[in-house]
Formats: sequence, C-alpha cells, structure tokens
Amino acid sequence: MSFTLAIVGRPNVGKSTLFNRLVGKRLALVDDQPGVTRDLREGDARLGDLRFTVIDTAGLEEATDESLQGRMRKLTERAVDMADICLFMIDARAGVTPTDEIFAEILRKRAKHVILAANKGEGRLADAGVIEAYGLGLGEPIRMSAEHGEGLNDLYSQLMPLSDAFAELAKTDHEEAPEIDVTLNEEDDESTYHVRWPTLDKPMQIAVVGRPNAGKSTLINKILGDERLLTGPEAGITRDAISLTIDWENMPIRIWDTAGMRKKAKIQDKLEKMSVSDGLRAVKFAEVVIVLLDAAIPFEQQDLRIADLAEREGRAVVVAVNKWDIEDDKQGKINMLRESFERLLPQLRGAPLVTVSAKTGKGLDRLRQAVEKAYDTWNRRVTTAQLNRWLAGMMEAHPPPAPSGKRIKLRYMTQAKTRPPGFVVMCSNPDKMPDSYSRYLVNALRTDFDMPGTPIRLYMRGQGDKNPYKGRKERNAGALTKHLGKAPTPGKGRR
Repeated sequence: MSFTLAIVGRPNVGKSTLFNRLVGKRLALVDDQPGVTRDLREGDARLGDLRFTVIDTAGLEEATDESLQGRMRKLTERAVDMADICLFMIDARAGVTPTDEIFAEILRKRAKHVILAANKGEGRLADAGVIEAYGLGLGEPIRMSAEHGEGLNDLYSQLMPLSDAFAELAKTDHEEAPEIDVTLNEEDDESTYHVRWPTLDKPMQIAVVGRPNAGKSTLINKILGDERLLTGPEAGITRDAISLTIDWENMPIRIWDTAGMRKKAKIQDKLEKMSVSDGLRAVKFAEVVIVLLDAAIPFEQQDLRIADLAEREGRAVVVAVNKWDIEDDKQGKINMLRESFERLLPQLRGAPLVTVSAKTGKGLDRLRQAVEKAYDTWNRRVTTAQLNRWLAGMMEAHPPPAPSGKRIKLRYMTQAKTRPPGFVVMCSNPDKMPDSYSRYLVNALRTDFDMPGTPIRLYMRGQGDKNPYKGRKERNAGALTKHLGKAPTPGKGRR
C-alpha cells in the first residue's frame, strides 16, 4: 500500500459507508444509529489506480474522561497520529456544528495532511452545509455522497499528488478465505507432503471468539504488545470483527477480534445481530479458532455452541480459559475444567486447554505453542500404507457389525484431504454402518496418529460387489439374443 488514510468525524456522518465503498466490501457495520463503530478497522482500499490502507474510526465526541466515549476518542486520536492523511467528514445536511469546529482545530495541529469532505451532499438541502464547510479553514471541501458514490473523482484528484510521496511496495490482499479441505494425491507419501508454514503474504488466520466480556480484545492487545483495540469493564464493547496482521514470536498471523456472542434468544438489538453475524463470518475465515472462556463461568451453553460451530466448520480449535490470575483454587479448577471439556465436547476430545491471563500476559507462551500444534495437527497427513495396517488391527480388535447377519467388510482406507484431515473407507453396505463404529474409528485415529482435538471427517463409501459370477446368467442371455437377433422363446424346440 502506498499510504494510510484515516476517516474521522462526528458519529453518524457516514464514515463506515465510505470505508465499505473504498474497500469494495461490507466489512464495517453500518446502521442509522450513531456510534456503531468503536474500534479501529483497517482495510485495503482501491480508488481508480490508487491502492492504499484505509482506517475506519469511532465518531469523535467531546468526552475526555475514562468513559466508553472517552476511550473511543483516544483510540481515534491514535489513528490520526498513525495515518499519513486524514479525511475529515462532516454532515452537509446538518451543517458545521460546534463539535466539528473543535475537531477541525485539533486536526490542524495534529494531522500531517487533512482533506475535508462534506458528506450526504446530494440534493439542495446540502448546499448551505457545503458553503459553511469553507469556514473550517481546511481548504475547499469535497462535496460527496458515500452512499451513492458521488464525489469520489474529486477525492481521487486530491489523493493522487499525495500518494506519490508515500509510495511503497504494494502488499497482497489478505482478505481471502483460508485454504480448507485440501485434496491429497494418493501417491504422495510423508516425504513429499509438507505442511504450509505461514508467511507474511499468507499468515495463519486466527479468530478469537467467546461470550461478551470474556476478555477477547484485552487478550489480543497483550499479544500485540499495544493497546490497539478498545477495552473496558463494559460487556459488548467490540461490535465489528476486527482483523490485525502481526508477527507472533516468528509466526506470522492474522488475528480476528470478534463481538461477544450471546444466546440467540437474548439478541434483540438489530446492531447486535449484525455484530454476531460478523463474528460467525470471522470463524469461517479462520484456520485456528481460539474459544475464550471466563474462568468464573466456563462452559456455559453458549460456549459449547461456539466451540461446536468451529468444529462443524472444520477449523482447528484451542480452548483458552481467561482471568486465571484471580482464580484461587487453581488445581481443583483445572481438574474440573478438563473433566467438563471431555464430557461436554467429545467431538473435540484432546483439543488444547490453556489457562491464561489477558491482563498480566501469563500463559501466552503456552497459548502460542497450543495454536502452532493445533495448526500442525489440522494439516496432518497419514500415508495409505499406515492407515491400512492400522485398519486391519482395528477390525481384529473390534470387528465391524453384521446387520441382518451379514458382516460389513472394510476393504481399504486412505486419506483424501487435509485441513481438516478427511479419510475414506471403502466398504460393503456403507449405508448400514452404524455411527457408533464410525466414532470408534475416529477416536482411535485421534489417539494412534496424534491428532487430538482437530475435526476429523470419516466417509464410508461402497465399492460394489466383487463377485465375478454375479449377473453371469443375464450376460449369457444377452449375448445369445445378440447372436440370434431375437430373444429365445422359452420351451421352443422341445419335443
């Protein structure tokens, strides 16, 4: 990207709408009510032939205390300091307000370059507001409608000369879904198959999910080593699924902070429904999902649903228990957690369970190791020869069932996919194979091939009957018919 552009202004002037238009995707939540955006959201923007990083910010308000609005303002001021250019937006229909004048003064002193935009500028109702904008002393305003895409040519004209001064090597667009269900070549063996290690161009995608106030944003800030995300004692501060690309102790990652997910019945607010939907999307974009629990109230129904969602989506799962620093009976609590985990989430048996303190940073080294191991397991490859030797032993220890007195035959097994591991068993009567025997095989695969916790897909497929005599009568009759040119008449020619 050549430069960084921060969009700033009062709440509800259209900053997120312009952000979405510049990145070409509905990344930021947009709603009529003010104050939707709270964190800083970055995106890769395109405007004509310009490529740059755009930052959507919280609305500037006159709060200077430690309230939520005050902390949002501080975060926005940090974005102003980080950005090469600030796009200051006002609402042309509302005109210039005293708050606009205060923040224009701040930007004149603080920002490197400021571009003034009078948004919602379509129609005659906006004429007076556009004229008033000249009085802010920030140059000629761009008359714009972010919703309808008007004024973008004027924005391009002002950005073009500035972009030359900030030109750098372009970076690849990371807004790609992760590579999943990777098909394997049956001829490949372990010596030819390599796990793709994350790079700066393709970092490991991690989503941190959990209930409100579990400490997700605080945990990510501690990993970053910077107060990059808005945090506080209030539940539900995060609304957007925010992604950040960093190097986590020599492991390039892209980490998503998500909105807290409450029970569906409790979600009445339209905005919260949008936030949860954004969080579910982050799970689908992830390779590893960190399910963050609160040590005081772990494994509530919603935690189980979130973990089950990650498993059904086929993502590697790590369970992290936060606020461990204030736990008194640590040994008793960890024993209880492990027992509950095994009982309540059998589909993730063996997944890493790590205790952390997002506040102090204790346990983050173990969390990183657990994430790396989960990623490695998610990419695990087992050769066909190993699988068939293992399958023979499993059948000898516990033969397949015999529905209606005819035993199901397991003939052959191979691994068809990775990310997550997927296996195919060729067998007779696959539709009659009970789920209990499939679970027996999956649980043994986890144990015997060191694949704890990762989702495993096992498919039973029929190979057809191999009896060479089956259909012989029909084939002979067909050959005779072809030879005579007509079907033989039964009994004809007998005396």
